[in-house]
Amino acid sequence: MNNKIFRIFILLPLLFCFLPSCSSHYTPKPRGYFRIDLPQHQYQPFDSTFPYRFEYPVYARITDDRNAPEQKYWIDIRYPRFKATLHISYKVINHNLRKYLEDSRKLVVKHIPKANAINDSLIIDPQRDLYGMSYDIRGSGVASPYQFILTDSSRNFLRGSLYFYVSPNNDSLEPVIQFIKDDIRHLIRTFHWKNQHMPNFKNH
Repeated sequence: MNNKIFRIFILLPLLFCFLPSCSSHYTPKPRGYFRIDLPQHQYQPFDSTFPYRFEYPVYARITDDRNAPEQKYWIDIRYPRFKATLHISYKVINHNLRKYLEDSRKLVVKHIPKANAINDSLIIDPQRDLYGMSYDIRGSGVASPYQFILTDSSRNFLRGSLYFYVSPNNDSLEPVIQFIKDDIRHLIRTFHWKNQHMPNFKNH
């Protein structure tokens, strides 16, 4: 337990160092968009030979990352109905956590020119050796409205980024964005590293 507390105190300053800064102001949401019918949230386990596991929606499908075929633990969680993809990348830490954090920070702050606000939240769960940050990126022209990083601070690093493959208009996509954000939060709540001793999913 003392070792976990020590790692939290080491990791938290690093995460705070890489928080992006962005002015917070909002523009009114335009009216008149078509109603989007959304399915009920239902989930299934992703539990294979990968070094991590989680639950993901039954209305999404997981494929290999076609842009990085050499990375066997990189995947895409695709939402065909909404033309959206949650890109998941995984890396092994080898005295380079700071670099991974900095690279992730750069991928978030590049959205600042079109963002109205970037709301970040810490992720801390010592029971699962899970630490990280989520970024809720607001703005009608933002290409990636949600990103997150997860790590155990010593061995594993994972990054997720949500993209819609349609012309950016996040005001009209807002119901879908919020719907998929709930799915991502569920993914994080059910996430476990598999190369450590972790409890099994309930009922799985």
